[in-house]
Amino acid sequence: MKTVACRMVVVLLALASSLGAVDNSQQSSPGDFIRVEITGMRNDHGQVMCALFAPGTGFPSKAESAVAHTHAAITNGSAVCEFHGVAPGRYAVSVFHDENSNDKMDANFIGIPKEGVGASNDAKGRMGPPKFDAAAFQYSGGKLELKIKLFYI
Repeated sequence: MKTVACRMVVVLLALASSLGAVDNSQQSSPGDFIRVEITGMRNDHGQVMCALFAPGTGFPSKAESAVAHTHAAITNGSAVCEFHGVAPGRYAVSVFHDENSNDKMDANFIGIPKEGVGASNDAKGRMGPPKFDAAAFQYSGGKLELKIKLFYI
């Protein structure tokens, strides 16, 4: 009977330790990053604001819900944003040219952007912003380079 009780304890301890185990397969490493080259700015004023979104996080209009944010200076009509420490997954990137450096996308009274906008896959919306699925890409880790061309409405 003691042997059965000992085996039960070993099985329970093994089960308990496996429940607390962390799945490291979806964590990022220091070499994991997404580099986004943005082109098509009409001038070098201000900065480019970039946001990385996961599915269901409000792409592209709810920047506060994005997985990561960054901004970049503009030189000769282009800029580069980098997102470091990104875990593998499905993402979409939105960018805009913050020409007046007020940290927000300016729009007219009906919501049409006054500043340049863009998204991964150069996705564009119809009668509104692009959908996540149109801009989505799969990230497997390592270094991923994307290009986005801004457009002005």
